[in-house]
Amino acid sequence: MNTKQVAIVTGASRGIGATLAQRLARDGFAVIVNYAGNADAAATVVKAIEAGGGQAAAVQADVAVSAQAKKLFDEATRLYGRVDALVNNAGIMPPQLPTLANTDDETFDRLIAVNLKGSFNTMREAATRLENGGRIVNFSTSLVGTALPGYSVYTATKAGIELMTSILSKELRGKNITVNAVAPGPTATELFLNGKSPELVERLAKMNPLERLGTPEDIAGAVSFLLGPDGGWINGQTLRANGGMV
Repeated sequence: MNTKQVAIVTGASRGIGATLAQRLARDGFAVIVNYAGNADAAATVVKAIEAGGGQAAAVQADVAVSAQAKKLFDEATRLYGRVDALVNNAGIMPPQLPTLANTDDETFDRLIAVNLKGSFNTMREAATRLENGGRIVNFSTSLVGTALPGYSVYTATKAGIELMTSILSKELRGKNITVNAVAPGPTATELFLNGKSPELVERLAKMNPLERLGTPEDIAGAVSFLLGPDGGWINGQTLRANGGMV
């Protein structure tokens, strides 16, 4: 019988998710490295965790599909016998986002499906399947605060996440399960840096008073706190991890 706590990290094959999976393994979790399509990248994350003495397994699932979100929890339970934590890191943000008036149906539907419904699907599973004392951490964005032009639909999905976070934390009364969100600012990942000029990156880095981009490790540290023993009294909150940008 597995006695380790088990954490599911969605979208964990690269970027913040990959760093986060490795951090939680160091924290003592057995980690389910969820991925939608990139099996090789997920396997690399698992190997890195195992090389450091941790425990992990890669599980494919498109969380935007409710049956696959259920399968993700089924497989985690089959492998480790329990699920203690869910981190909803999976999400998409196209490199070029148009204004609201120029957003087509396909872009709108995909953003809603992955960012909002994907997190809803896994939260719905977690609400009935997490162990007593479990933790849920969702991902928002600091764009909810900055409200920059061009991000209307993307930011709407994340504002929805923040409200679902707050409400679910109340609906889970009596289960000793906390539900929080982390809202990163600009973070230096390959996905973020792709297609941006050095000048734009520099301008974004200077938006906060610490005058640098966030790192995946910065965000992983915030999530680690919320999942760890010192975060147990934080519930229903959104933590903006952005260096003071907003």
